[in-house]
Amino acid sequence: MTREDPDRLSADDAHILGLESAVISGHTLKLVVLEPSPGPLDLEALRTAVAERLSSEPRATQRIDASGPEPRWTAATAFDISDHIRRREEPCATRADLWRAVSTLMSEHLDHERPLWTFDLLGPLDDGREAIAVRIHHAMADGIGAVRFLHDVLWDRHVEPAPHGSRPGVRADSGQRSRVDEVLRLPAAVHRELGHRGSRSPFDRPISAARELAFTVAPLSELKAIGASRPTRATVNDVLLGIVAGGLRSWLSAGDAALPRLRAQVPVSLHHRNEGAEVGNRDSFLNIDLPLAEADPLIRLDRISAETSKRKHLDDADELFDLFHALGRVKRVGAAVQRLAGSAREFSLAISNVPGPRVPVSVSGRRVERLFSSSEPAVHHALRISAISCAGIVGIGLCTDPEALPDVARLAVAMEDSYAELRDAASTP
Repeated sequence: MTREDPDRLSADDAHILGLESAVISGHTLKLVVLEPSPGPLDLEALRTAVAERLSSEPRATQRIDASGPEPRWTAATAFDISDHIRRREEPCATRADLWRAVSTLMSEHLDHERPLWTFDLLGPLDDGREAIAVRIHHAMADGIGAVRFLHDVLWDRHVEPAPHGSRPGVRADSGQRSRVDEVLRLPAAVHRELGHRGSRSPFDRPISAARELAFTVAPLSELKAIGASRPTRATVNDVLLGIVAGGLRSWLSAGDAALPRLRAQVPVSLHHRNEGAEVGNRDSFLNIDLPLAEADPLIRLDRISAETSKRKHLDDADELFDLFHALGRVKRVGAAVQRLAGSAREFSLAISNVPGPRVPVSVSGRRVERLFSSSEPAVHHALRISAISCAGIVGIGLCTDPEALPDVARLAVAMEDSYAELRDAASTP
């Protein structure tokens, strides 16, 4: 957003919009699983309830006009709520059916002639549960913004406790530093985060528009307990990275010596810089080594925790945010740095973790039993892992192109085994 034209897309949002292609759809997907009920969700009642609250989210009734020199938000004059909240008619009776349905939705582009979000009702499943697949374009909202969108228009009215603690990868207070201090810190942050070419990533493959999704869960209290058990307390995000590392170690099915050196890019939301009604993107990142060759799950976790703690203390995410925005004013230089940062040799896969509702939430009076997040893979990054919490349960979504990386469901099982291994190791005296 700019003061001169509040409807012009920010540089971040415009960059994300520009990444869309025949094989990149550009949206995130949140899978909302509702508790069993004797009857199906009332579609018309849901449309009415959401429509009454859309005024709190101006972008929800706007589309992107890309006909001018710079893309900008404009009113969608033919807006119809039924285009955005609809029931998928194909049968969806089992978990496998549900996963196939959301995989198909993940591969479909949103219509740019309309606002860039949809709610698709899926089911009922054989056990009476139903699901809502929420798609929101990343040009409209980042992870934190998407959660805020659900709070404002989908969840039944509730009181959300005030946030506490810092977000993954961000210091609570970076202090007051002079411009000279900031300039001196930038080269060190760039050296830590960029320019460390790893081995060829097993996920460095061309991708198509096809998508395959799988999901798993972990109790938030257990993740906190695992972190608290370490001599130097590990964060929930550290434990998540440790679980992913163990799962990938098993899924890649190679001997220790043959395991690749993988770096995970951890997106970091910087919304604390400028909180407000806007749901656009304010993201940075950290690049963290995943020690796959280490057999001991606790040593893997401790190494990850030590690295993230150092990066958090040094404010690398904030420094890189400032750097990219400064260089972005020089288009050729900014584009070159973006290519470097996005190289498959700089990082192998992205792993995000977004805080969701702290208390139980519901839709049309039905409790949300599970909440999952999924973000699409990228060119030369054929695997993407996303986590989101909801009332004490962390839902983890895995997304691949099945033509590049088939059988992602096996990775979900490997991560469940990795979680159990880490939990048992942490609880053993």
